[in-house]
Amino acid sequence: MNIRLARKEDVEQLMKMRWDFTIEFDKSKKEEPYEDFREIFKTFFDGALKSRQWFIWVAEENGNISSHIYVELIQKVPRPGQTTHPFAYVTNVYTIPEYRNQGTGSELLRSVNNWVKENRFEFVIVWPSEDSINYYKKNGYIPCKEPMEYFPK
Repeated sequence: MNIRLARKEDVEQLMKMRWDFTIEFDKSKKEEPYEDFREIFKTFFDGALKSRQWFIWVAEENGNISSHIYVELIQKVPRPGQTTHPFAYVTNVYTIPEYRNQGTGSELLRSVNNWVKENRFEFVIVWPSEDSINYYKKNGYIPCKEPMEYFPK
């Protein structure tokens, strides 16, 4: 298995994986036009690769991406007399079904966690689904207090 950051040529595989991930958990989205999604995703992906805000990690097996993790860095407001480090928001974690329960996702997450340590990011946050809580727990994540949300109407 090769773990690396995504490259421009990964766009088609990552786009398909995002589509499949969404459909797997919400069958009603299958009615959405793929071409509309394709344009939105490509725009996001191109911008993400050019930024120093998004980092898309992939696990690759024989030239095919088997798992991915998207990480967004959130910059903190500087404080007087204190060095601030960004924190990381982990999202869109997905392993294609045939690679699940084989350690692929955990190995990828361990690589991301090591990268977080090496870069001295302050902490990592993730809002796991009910199904993924144990995945994060076995990889060193701990529950925290519920965040607050605001939904503008």
